[in-house]
Amino acid sequence: MSEHTHDHGHDHDHPHPNQPDIDSEPMGYYQLMGSALGELLIEKGVITADELRAAIENVDSRSPEGGAKVVAKAWTDPEYKARLLENGTAAVDELGIDMPATHLVVVENTDKVHNVIVCTLCSCYPRMLLGLPPDWYKAHAYRSRVVREPRAVLKEFGTELADDVEIRVHDSTADMRYLVLPRRPDGTEGMSEEELVELVSRDCMIGVTLPRSS
Repeated sequence: MSEHTHDHGHDHDHPHPNQPDIDSEPMGYYQLMGSALGELLIEKGVITADELRAAIENVDSRSPEGGAKVVAKAWTDPEYKARLLENGTAAVDELGIDMPATHLVVVENTDKVHNVIVCTLCSCYPRMLLGLPPDWYKAHAYRSRVVREPRAVLKEFGTELADDVEIRVHDSTADMRYLVLPRRPDGTEGMSEEELVELVSRDCMIGVTLPRSS
C-alpha cells in the first residue's frame, strides 16, 4: 500500500483556482494498458465490442450516491463500520456494490488524522462507488501538489485543519482503490440513514472537503 504522510499545505474548492480541467498529456501507462487489453480481448473473442461498451456504460452510470450510502451505513451501524474498515471490498458488496478485481481500502478520518486520496500515476479511482472522477482529480497539478503540500491543497478546497491533525495521502494503484470514511458531523445523532446520505459529497469521500453539517 502506497501511503504518503505529510504535514504541509495547499488549496482547492469549487471552483478550484488555477486548477486545469484536463491535462494536455498523452495517456498514462495504465490507461494505455487498459485500452490495449480491451482491444486484445475483443480480438481474441473473449468479449464482444458490445459487451465492452455495456460494461463501460455501467461504470459511467455510477454516481457518488453509492459511496454516500456506504458512509451513512457505517455512521449508523458500528458492526458494519468494523467490517468496512477490515475488508472494504466485501463490505460494499453487502450493499450490492461490486468492485471487480479491485481491492478497496477504506481509511477513517478522526479528530487527529485526515486522509486524502490521489493517484499520482494516472487517475485510478473508486468509480463503482463515486462515479466518474472529476477533472481536477486527473490533473497533474492535483496529482503532484497534494503529495508535496496537502495542507495547502486542502485549503484551496476550503478545508482548513488544525495544526495537530496529521494528513495522510494515499496513492491509488491499478488494483487498489481507497475510500475516505469522513467523520460524522456533530449534531446529526437523530438523523436517519437516508438523511445522512444527503450530507455526504463526492469530495469528502476523496478527502478534500468535509461532510456538510445538518
